[in-house]
Amino acid sequence: MAENATHHPISSFFLVGIPGLQEFHSWIGIPVCLLLALTLLGNTMIITTVTLEPSLHQPMYFFLCMLAMNDMGLVISPALKMLAIFWFDAHWIDFDVCLMQMYFIHTLCIIESSILVAMAFDRYVAICIPLQYTTILTTSMVIKIGLVGLARATVMVLPCPLLIKRLPYCLKYVIDHTYCEHMAVVKLASANTHVNRVYGMFVALSVMTLDIGLIATSYVKILQAVFRLSSQNSRSKALGTCVTIMATS
Repeated sequence: MAENATHHPISSFFLVGIPGLQEFHSWIGIPVCLLLALTLLGNTMIITTVTLEPSLHQPMYFFLCMLAMNDMGLVISPALKMLAIFWFDAHWIDFDVCLMQMYFIHTLCIIESSILVAMAFDRYVAICIPLQYTTILTTSMVIKIGLVGLARATVMVLPCPLLIKRLPYCLKYVIDHTYCEHMAVVKLASANTHVNRVYGMFVALSVMTLDIGLIATSYVKILQAVFRLSSQNSRSKALGTCVTIMATS
């Protein structure tokens, strides 16, 4: 295989799984399967409850449903291949399938970050300018915020697989992971990968810096507004709402 790989472009990658723990893969697959099942069950219950209960048809719970759906996709994307590796020794993954998995995982990660920003903004409006809450966070606005988060993630991650497609892969084909991750795939290329590395770092740092900054700003403003409240009961209620949302996130 290695000899042929030196003469022909590689059409698939070999996912090792968990390096050093290959002999325990069948056992490791059990908790992974349980966590997958619990994640899908828990998030499905959240979505069903919000859908069936009219009193929960509010922006905060709509964002929670978005987060639940995104979490399910984010868990399924790597977990199914992980279980195939752990239980069926299905280590090989087609080149294009690998890029697709990588694209979905990174896109869903950025979408999740966007939803957390939206949830922080929701709490900011609810606590700092409550009289304008219903006029600012309308159903159409919630949908627009969700679409903006989806569009941002789609556009930002799209160049990653496209840049990888232009690289030659002729020598290395082993990925020391259970799934296809951007930098792990880039490192296997038989060419200069400076552009890929720089763009990958740009996406990661820009998303983290912007989103963490927005979330931190929102909660600082919320805390300032909460501690200006005269009633202890009001402060406790406002803080309780924020803590609940942060714990869910």
